Amino acid sequence: MKTNQTTVKDVALKAKVSPSTVSRVISNHPKISEETRKRVLKVMDDLGYYPNAIARSLASKKTGTLGVILPNRTEDLLLNPFFPEALRGIIKGAASASYDVLLSSSTEGKSELEIVKTFIRSSKVDGIILMSSKVNDECQEYLSSIEFPFSLIGSPYDHKEKVNHVDNDNYMAAYELTTYLSMIGRKRIALIAGEVGQMVTMKRIEGYKKALQESNLPFDETLLYTGKFDEETGYTYGVDILNLTPMPDALIITDDLIAFGATKVFKTAGISIPKDLAIASFNNSILSRYSDIPLTSVDINSFDLGYYSVDLLAKAINEGVKGRKLIIPYEIVKRQSTEGEAK
Repeated sequence: MKTNQTTVKDVALKAKVSPSTVSRVISNHPKISEETRKRVLKVMDDLGYYPNAIARSLASKKTGTLGVILPNRTEDLLLNPFFPEALRGIIKGAASASYDVLLSSSTEGKSELEIVKTFIRSSKVDGIILMSSKVNDECQEYLSSIEFPFSLIGSPYDHKEKVNHVDNDNYMAAYELTTYLSMIGRKRIALIAGEVGQMVTMKRIEGYKKALQESNLPFDETLLYTGKFDEETGYTYGVDILNLTPMPDALIITDDLIAFGATKVFKTAGISIPKDLAIASFNNSILSRYSDIPLTSVDINSFDLGYYSVDLLAKAINEGVKGRKLIIPYEIVKRQSTEGEAK
């Protein structure tokens, strides 16, 4: 049974420990054994005991801090220009709303959900920002189920009526970019998409496929790649594309960092960009602007995504707002990597 009236004593009774032991588990006291900690945390979940939510409702206590959960991907996550820029927007938005920011990522084997639960159980934050959205996202499911304030950068897979989120129209961005390449005469358009299971990846693949269909171009599964948002993915798939017969004459890459790696491969192999291969990317980061061959790239306004995620979260905390959606406009910035005569 889950109820907001559950107390420390209820948890202690079911876990067969003292109330003080429960309190020590909540505060991550180092002298609590791992076996006891796991047993108490399981009972807290079973009973629906969320100390921070109770503190807010009974005593109007607030920490003045927002938790930010970085995706569980790689240790080099912050090398991707999107995340520092979005974080810059979050920090600016938090300062404007008089909040501090507690940043955490899923290091040392901890999952994103475990970190979310730690934030809540230890009363560290008033609300949480999730910086990415997955299909069947367990963090969104958990936060929605306990009605803890949170906002999402990205689009929710489920519970849209409960999730405050800020995003671009990724379907239309990919659709317009693919259509643009078709209109400049490209007939064999490949796509290096992002990670499987990410909502942004799914939406961009859908837009790409729709644009191919409306441009009377066939969809070829061998021209669709998925992988991590890192430079190594660009190198790997760049080599694969070089070995295709025939090669594509255009390539959409859903992240500038991936594009940076792929472009190096093509340049080393003597591929002329854009004559032999037009390349278009996403994020419009410094990498696209100052690459050896400046990249056409979709400016998704990463700073605004971060800034307005705080605005939505503040409304959730202070006004109980749920299910609010904000779409940030994007712009295709055309540069040397696609401009020029088609083959």
